[in-house]
Amino acid sequence: MSAPRPCRIGSVTIGSGRLALIGGPCVAESLELCLEVATTLAEVCRRLDIGYVFKASFDKANRTRRDSYRGPGLSRGLEWLAEVARRVGVPVLSDVHEPAQAAPAAAVLDCLQIPAFLCRQTDLLEAAAKTGKAVNIKKGQFMAPWDMKHAVEKVRAAGNGQVLLTERGTCFGYNRLVVDFGGMAVMREFAPVVFDATHSVQEPGALGSASGGDRRAAAVLAGAAMAAGADGLFIETHPDPSAAKSDAPVMIPLAEMEDVLARCLAIHQAAG
Repeated sequence: MSAPRPCRIGSVTIGSGRLALIGGPCVAESLELCLEVATTLAEVCRRLDIGYVFKASFDKANRTRRDSYRGPGLSRGLEWLAEVARRVGVPVLSDVHEPAQAAPAAAVLDCLQIPAFLCRQTDLLEAAAKTGKAVNIKKGQFMAPWDMKHAVEKVRAAGNGQVLLTERGTCFGYNRLVVDFGGMAVMREFAPVVFDATHSVQEPGALGSASGGDRRAAAVLAGAAMAAGADGLFIETHPDPSAAKSDAPVMIPLAEMEDVLARCLAIHQAAG
């Protein structure tokens, strides 16, 4: 597999050979939660020598129900993320859903994430790219791996070479996702590839009024992604996943993260 052009997110470089983690709660529920998760993961990654980028969404704009918790919103969410960056000293990442959010988000974030459902939205990709911050494009569940080349090219054509792709599973009938590990090798020809272990075990809409999933498979798939050559991991985690306000069925308990990451690091090094 050819080595992709590395992507720098603050102090963390993805695609350089060193394993990296993008991790945090699905949605920013409170500043206290964000700080707890960021502090814990930063220490774990320091011990394991893994690059770490904190992730939390300030707005989950694609919830199944209109009355589901979406997050603190742009202004307060960015305040919390700025506080995480200041107090924990790690790069921060969050989603943007429309072009107007790109500039204010870039004033705080080290990386702007393009949600999977929006990965073909040219105006959004270009707005994110023009901020000069790194851009993480999540592969749409409906997208072929080779078609993600065009999303990467939109970012680079806008003058930004700091881009990466995240694999998060592909639609397999209704309410199911499967992971094409061979597809990651294809996407890695265009940009570094991060594997989203928790969204890949999601069952979209399977609970009727919410998405389901099975977190037990997340660590297994994460290890497989390491063997397949992924440059990093994207994992959502929570101190008490059952009480989480979004993606409760798939998030890995925070207390288990060190064991999961240590195992994945060993596979990454062996496959290196």
